[in-house]
This record gives sequence, structure tokens and C-alpha cells, in this order.
Amino acid sequence: MQSSAVNSSNDKETARSITFAEAVREALSQEMREDQDVFILGEDIGVYGGAFGVTRGMIEEFGPERIRNTPISEAAITGAAIGSALTGMKPVVELQFSDFITIAMDQLANQAAKLRYMYGGKGNVPMVLRTPSGSGTGAAAQHSQSLEAWVAHIPGLKVVQPSTASDAKGLLKAAIADPNPVIFYEHKLLYKTEGHVPEEAYTIPLGQADIKREGTDVTIVATAVMVHKALEAAEKLAEEGINVEVIDPRTLVPLDEQTIVDSVKKTGKVIVVHEAVKRGGYGGEIASMIAESEAFDYLDAPVRRLGALPVPVPYNPTLEKATVPQVDDIMQAARDSVHRR
Repeated sequence: MQSSAVNSSNDKETARSITFAEAVREALSQEMREDQDVFILGEDIGVYGGAFGVTRGMIEEFGPERIRNTPISEAAITGAAIGSALTGMKPVVELQFSDFITIAMDQLANQAAKLRYMYGGKGNVPMVLRTPSGSGTGAAAQHSQSLEAWVAHIPGLKVVQPSTASDAKGLLKAAIADPNPVIFYEHKLLYKTEGHVPEEAYTIPLGQADIKREGTDVTIVATAVMVHKALEAAEKLAEEGINVEVIDPRTLVPLDEQTIVDSVKKTGKVIVVHEAVKRGGYGGEIASMIAESEAFDYLDAPVRRLGALPVPVPYNPTLEKATVPQVDDIMQAARDSVHRR
């Protein structure tokens, strides 16, 4: 693959601005032009262009053999991808909603994640499973969950959660090039957000966090759409004299532990924010990692976690918003940490 690794912050002055969805489409199209083994399969991804329009127009360029519409069976889609990956192809699955990963979990957890290990490295599963996640669109309980901690628990699966258009493009290209199965979460509220994205091919290594905002008083580790809420909270807190550093892990597996540890050592305080239910969420993994690291001795306050309430995501927009962390919640957590005596 003729691409170079760059940090998401590079070339922002010269790059044009496109949406998150367009950045994902561009990454897919570039990879498919460069490698005939890359193809996409999923429900309604052809003429319709996918549930959120990400693959719109791609069937006209690549044809129905490489933009493969499938039956409505997530288990069958994922199983077909695993089989094709074992024989040398590089499939990219699109599941319409991340909630439906539940139907594909046997294929993912018992096949994709384990085959390379069980074959002693003689068989690889270079597949990517892309799927929209999260709340905020009124899609209700069965179409709004954040289940990334579930798949992050499975050895053999890599897990990616980009928060910006430039990160989405670079990370997706790296995921397609990876010889292991990668779960690639795309938060639904991010699809229409815009950002500066270089037009040329580039990759962002999996396992490399990004410091979205530098600060000295408190570290906020946030994922996906919560990165944007954390940045908004940081700007408002700056008016109160609280200087916030915002870390975006970008990938949960592998996790860039050192960047988080270094930030916590600098600030002495940390808040972990994700949209998933707080109980059993990935924030607990980050918190325990900090507690077991050299950063523990630098903590001036307990690690705080913000996550969703342990309830199904409501359809009602007011209730839906109330179940997940908002900017005000992040701001109050930061104040509590900074002013703790």
C-alpha cells in the first residue's frame, strides 16, 4: 500500500474539509483502487449506499462483485468475511447498527478472533468490521448501544473508535492493512461532522493515541463523540481558570497506555468519559491501568469515570440525552477533581 503514516494534526492548513462519512468512503475507495483483494459486503450497501450513505456511489465505480449486497443475516455476513479472509481476500463488513454485532458474536469471538492462534500463525483473518454505534439519533434501545467493551474483552480482536474525519480515514486504512480482525466503530453523530483531511493516502498506526488539547490541571480521556464534548467542556472550563488536557485513545485495542500515563503524571488528575454504560465499560480498564502504573503515585484525586446510566437507551430525546454524559457533567467532574482537598 503506497501510503505514509501521519499524525491527524498534520497538514491541517492545506487539507480540504470533508465529513466523517466522506473520509470513510475515501479510505475505502483508495484501498479498493490499490488492492483488488479488498471488497465490501453488507446489507443495502450497493445502490442504496448503506444505512448512513457511507458507500453511496461506490457500486458505480467498483461493481456488484466488490460492493456485495447481502441477505439480512449478520452471522452469515461475518462468516462469509472470515472465510474469504482466510483464503487471501481483505473483506470489509458493514453492519447497519453496532447493536447487531450481537448476532455475529459467535463468528467474531469463536472464529475470527481465534483462528490465527489455533492455526499457529499459518492462517490470518485480515478483515474489518465497520459499524455505526451510539445514541443521539432517536433510534431507541436496539439501535443505539455502545458495546465496544464487549468486543475489546475478546483476545484476537482489535478495536478502533475514531472521533474525527482525519482520524477515521487514517485509522481505517491502517485497519484494512492489518492482518488481524479489526472492529471499527463509527459513531452515528459524527458522520456529518467536518474536518480537515489530506487528500493523499496516509495511515495512522493502531495503538497511537492523540492529544486533542494540551493542559496542565486535569486529564480527560474520552472516546468517539465524547471527545467533542470533552473539548467543549475544556473550552468553557478555561474561562474558570481550569486548564484541561484531552486525550483521545483512538484505538482501545491496542491501547496507547504511555500517552495516558504521561498525561496523568503531568496533571495529577484524570476523568475517563465514554458513552457506553459505566458499569463494565472500557473506562474501568483505563482506570485500572492508571492505578497499576507509575502514574498512580502522581494522582492528587481518585480516578473518575463518566458513562451512561445502566438502562436501555430511551426513544424519547430528552430521556435519551439524560442517560449519557453531557458537557455539564464533564465540567462538574473536572471541577470536583481540581478543587478536591
